Amino acid sequence: MCKRMRIRAKGRKMVAWMGMAIDATSRVWLAGVVSIPRDRALADRLLQQVRACCQGVRALLVCTDGWNAYPNSILRVFREKVKKQAGPGRAGLAVWPELCIATVIKHTKKKRVVEVTRKLTWGTIEKAQHLLKMTRGCKEFNTSLIERFNGTMRERLASLTRKCRHAAQRLETLETGMYLIGSTYNFCWAHHELSTSKHFGYGCTPAMAAGLTDHVWSVFELLSFKMAPTPWVEPKRRGRPRKATGPDPTVPKRPRGRPRKHPLPDPTLPKRPRGRPRKVA
Repeated sequence: MCKRMRIRAKGRKMVAWMGMAIDATSRVWLAGVVSIPRDRALADRLLQQVRACCQGVRALLVCTDGWNAYPNSILRVFREKVKKQAGPGRAGLAVWPELCIATVIKHTKKKRVVEVTRKLTWGTIEKAQHLLKMTRGCKEFNTSLIERFNGTMRERLASLTRKCRHAAQRLETLETGMYLIGSTYNFCWAHHELSTSKHFGYGCTPAMAAGLTDHVWSVFELLSFKMAPTPWVEPKRRGRPRKATGPDPTVPKRPRGRPRKHPLPDPTLPKRPRGRPRKVA
């Protein structure tokens, strides 16, 4: 089960938006995106990162807030190429068959929640209920876990507090702080709920709950961890392949100009004297 929400960050002469996503079972922070416009591109970038974290998953329940850009972005990202007809032809894109999308909308009045609307945007209710039972700590569709993580992010990143003197000046600084807080949240700080006897019963981080590591990392270990870069893959060229225009190196070069009428003289023979022969008196 995956949950998404967004945060409004106030800066100097700008208002930025942060999209967040976490795993409900392990509480792992999956992805985060910072953008000034709140548009479809923000949702697409966030869900592309979530898709990269769900390589071996096919049954997925996604809970979002009431932003109408999320459902369409989820359907665009979580698609696979499917060949519907045999023979030559282009493969079509089909949405994951076991994908479910739930939307949770909270209605407020005088800054207090008075009503919560839960609806299933995509998928069957039977499949969504089955995935909900498999998620530890969740009994109904809600976004409380991502809201709690947003509170942690606001507490630890000064630029996100509601009333502060440290407003964000650059978008890059805000994005770097988001990744720093999110990484330490996953690896360096034991989660209070996961450490109780109801879950694991010992100091456990979200990364330990997800099986990414077996111990609590220090900040120095996190910052000094070296990761191999992803292997370079040559991009696929579009269109027809070009024909080879250069000469074949295995074929001998063709001599230029007209062919010689007389063969070249043998260098081992003495040269013929030029001019008329001298008269001997």
